[in-house]
Amino acid sequence: MGREVAESCVDGVVMEMVAAYCGRFYAAKPELAARRIEAIGFQVGHQLTERYTMERPRFSDHLEAIKFICKDFWSELFKKQIDNLKTNHRGTFVLQDNRFRWLTRVSIDPTVESLDATENDSTTLGDSAAQTTSMLLYFPCGIIRGALTNLGIPCSVTADMSNLPACSFVVRIKT
Repeated sequence: MGREVAESCVDGVVMEMVAAYCGRFYAAKPELAARRIEAIGFQVGHQLTERYTMERPRFSDHLEAIKFICKDFWSELFKKQIDNLKTNHRGTFVLQDNRFRWLTRVSIDPTVESLDATENDSTTLGDSAAQTTSMLLYFPCGIIRGALTNLGIPCSVTADMSNLPACSFVVRIKT
């Protein structure tokens, strides 16, 4: 039996990492914080894929590797499979998680974001919450990119969180 870590511990570490990079290390440079968070995710994904594919033969094509990420890899990380996988069959894949665990406890009040900044300074709080939430997604994007790179698939990964707690990860394979 493999070692396991409580989900709340992982959630706490991820939240603290994002808070540290966004608030303390790179407070004035969010693009550097995003790059660093994604790089840490890349390392994690690369190493986890090494561990999870040790006993498997190499994947024959991109789709097979993406299916591995959606089923086996995601199940190991989040105890559930990706809810939906779409592709245009030209190197773009959309992985949809309808209840992404790291976003289930996040809420961004839409009324705060729609208020006029001259009337209420809480608009900046709403923007700050949205920015922090988007920063949180650089880590799983890095995990996916690191995993696929280790499987021999160079790609870029972006995330869309327009419908919380659902999240879509767009994987574009580099040719």
